[in-house]
Amino acid sequence: MKSYSYGKQNIDKKDIKAVIDVLKSDWLTQGPKVKEFEKALCDKFGSKYASAVCNGTAALHLAGLALGWKQGDIVITSPITFLASANCILYSGATPDFVDIDSISYNIDVNKLEEKIKCYTQNGKNVKAVIGVDYAGHPCDWENLKSLSKKYKFQLVNDNCHALGATYKNNEKYAVKYADAVCQSFHPVKNFTTGEGGAVLTNNKEIDKRIKILRTHGVVKNNSEFRIQNSELKKIPWYYEMQFLGFNYRITDFQCALGISQIKKLDRFVKRRKEIAEYYNKAFDNNENFILPTVNKNSGHAYHLYPLQIKFENLKFGKKELFEKLSSSGIKCQVHYIPVHLQPYYKNNFGFKPGDFPISEKFYERQISIPMYPSLDETDLNYISSKIIDTLK
Repeated sequence: MKSYSYGKQNIDKKDIKAVIDVLKSDWLTQGPKVKEFEKALCDKFGSKYASAVCNGTAALHLAGLALGWKQGDIVITSPITFLASANCILYSGATPDFVDIDSISYNIDVNKLEEKIKCYTQNGKNVKAVIGVDYAGHPCDWENLKSLSKKYKFQLVNDNCHALGATYKNNEKYAVKYADAVCQSFHPVKNFTTGEGGAVLTNNKEIDKRIKILRTHGVVKNNSEFRIQNSELKKIPWYYEMQFLGFNYRITDFQCALGISQIKKLDRFVKRRKEIAEYYNKAFDNNENFILPTVNKNSGHAYHLYPLQIKFENLKFGKKELFEKLSSSGIKCQVHYIPVHLQPYYKNNFGFKPGDFPISEKFYERQISIPMYPSLDETDLNYISSKIIDTLK
């Protein structure tokens, strides 16, 4: 029996050759392919600067540090996201908070965000930053987020990890237009992959400079940037300075070679994902047990995920039983996500509780991620959609 996971990489002979060529070269890491990949990211997504790192979590961590988050700062994000979107706030010592999603895009609700910011302001507190998560590949309401950031003077970060190849107002290069820093992930289930990997894109030279230092132990090797006053010591060829407490968040050359090859196919991958979403939409339409994902008129969905909601209140069994039944048919679904505020760490340390963000919690109760990747053909899609429909009968 054929098995279908919710996501899967698409690797061809050109990708394999690109990696092999690097493996045969003199540079496996910290070599020329890293800069080449960063240039490809800038060209594709319209940023002035890009720093490739080992994964999307590292990208989020470094973005917060480069933006100067610290203890006492308040940073807001969505409860419907992977843990890394919130954990990066904690890594910097700042305080996390959440704003519920809207029921259309499943992204942070800008009206509720403004209400929360006003509450903080009335209590003499300021919000340092907001992390907008382009959930499943659907862009946030970035125009209004940007307007709020100017009005209340907070930083904007785009957690763009799901939205590689998405468009906003017909612009694939939208992310850096609105956000101070854009964080990406190139995990195998994402819209293109480097195996593991991530990047921070920005138009701010100082943010990029700080990230490039922090990703390599906080070390500076350029003598023009040394802080030591001893001119003779500066001339020593092996001398370097640790100017910040940094990390080993580097990415390898062979990963970047894969990324360079993969990014050329991103448009084709996203086009196929949209075709798959359209197939599912038609298959599940007019069935009272389903709530289909919708797309705002200003957005072009990249469909990293196809988040299908199922009205379990209409059924005689729950999500666990559905997962078991579909798994026995070879369909391996997933849930994205358990709301972050319901995780024990966040409940115990920050006092969040069930009922705090009801739309997110209802979405979690209903949501499943069904198989979504470019190599699915019509026979696969017919099997998957038919099995899901039949299982609910």
